[in-house]
Amino acid sequence: MASELPKTSVAETLAEKIVALKAGSLPATTTRKCEDLLIDVVGLCVTARNEDYVASALAGWDDDGPCTVIGHQRTLNAAGAAFVNGTAAHGEDFDDTFEGGPVHAGAVIVPAVLAACERHNSDGGMALIGIAVGTEVLCRLSLVVPKAVHEAGFHPTAIFGAMGAASGVGAALGLNARQIVDALGIAGSMAGGIIEYLAEGAWTKRLHAGWAAQSGIRAALLARAGFVGPRTVFEGVHGLFHGFAHTTHGDYEALTADFGRRWVTDTLAFKPYPCGTMAQPYIDCARRLAARGIRSEDIREIVCEVAEGTVHRLWEPLADKQLPRNGYAAKFATPYLLATGFVRGGVGLGAFTQEAIRDSSLLALAAKVKYVIDPENPYPNNYTGHVRAAMNDGSVVEERQPYLRGGAQEPLTRQDVTDKFALNAQHGGWMRAQSDATLKLLAGSYQGKIDLSALRS
Repeated sequence: MASELPKTSVAETLAEKIVALKAGSLPATTTRKCEDLLIDVVGLCVTARNEDYVASALAGWDDDGPCTVIGHQRTLNAAGAAFVNGTAAHGEDFDDTFEGGPVHAGAVIVPAVLAACERHNSDGGMALIGIAVGTEVLCRLSLVVPKAVHEAGFHPTAIFGAMGAASGVGAALGLNARQIVDALGIAGSMAGGIIEYLAEGAWTKRLHAGWAAQSGIRAALLARAGFVGPRTVFEGVHGLFHGFAHTTHGDYEALTADFGRRWVTDTLAFKPYPCGTMAQPYIDCARRLAARGIRSEDIREIVCEVAEGTVHRLWEPLADKQLPRNGYAAKFATPYLLATGFVRGGVGLGAFTQEAIRDSSLLALAAKVKYVIDPENPYPNNYTGHVRAAMNDGSVVEERQPYLRGGAQEPLTRQDVTDKFALNAQHGGWMRAQSDATLKLLAGSYQGKIDLSALRS
């Protein structure tokens, strides 16, 4: 068996490229994206800080320490801070998306690296390298066997997040190549996250980002202390892809080939709406239908052309997506989201209260929304929307959205990102002065020392 193992494993190739990166060597576009990620993730932690799932996550972690839980006075150990911050950042499903995955990088990597640096290495330049490396690894892993992890019943952000966090924390703490290989190998045994939350809108998807973040910290620290992990964690016959994608065959070059020379991180998308990513182009289509003066009572039915790979998460069971069980389930119910966009002119954080999801005017329209599978849909390489409204008078009206707004083809500006931060901070109960002060603090984080103590309220 040993003779069949590769002389140089995928993890070893990746680790050598990670340690070759130096602080200050990142392209300006990648640095800017990591700045945006930091602003976005902190804002998301603030907006969720008073939510019940964050209170439970904080109360359920029994390890106090010196690290900041954003928006709270209580401090935890590094793993605990990463867990709660990651859970909060992902909790409203308003975090960034890598369109090729789909995976959510910021909610995993930023909390992991910030907590690790706050505890072990406060150098902002190394934190920047760590966030860039962790984000890049997480996103590139989703390209090795596209869609397979979701199809196997797992959440790619959770699975690849542990690996990305281990890489990012390892880079931020200055681990050598051997230690990063061990960290990746260890993290492979910590990865997990099933998608059964879809059945009834349970909370577990929310903790996937936080669990991956804390797993990455633990894996990196164990590796730094000499704990050995399998170097063939990716391609091995019992490796990560065998376990979570049911295959060892994949495009590993997508992970390693030009790592450090081309940054897919630059293409990260920031969501315009706090809900499932693939539903967002359909919300845009619905808003344009309403802008044409169409009334919901004049619509007989709305048929959406969709990608087959999105059906099990956003469309089925159709009755549950037309009448979601709770606010969290509504975030992954395209008929409800489309109806909200049409009736309300958009989908905001207030669209998921118990009162909102029982609005009869929304539900009447949602009941008319159906889908057909488009075999030519480009998902996951591009997220598109196409709706066809059949009217009571026999006419048909169509709208198309060719890409995800906020993504590579229509990215958010820095002003858009800071405006989103301000809205999230306001939703989380912060005054404008505190919001403005935090933006100034974050603007210098990568140039100085990591000090998050001002965020503990």
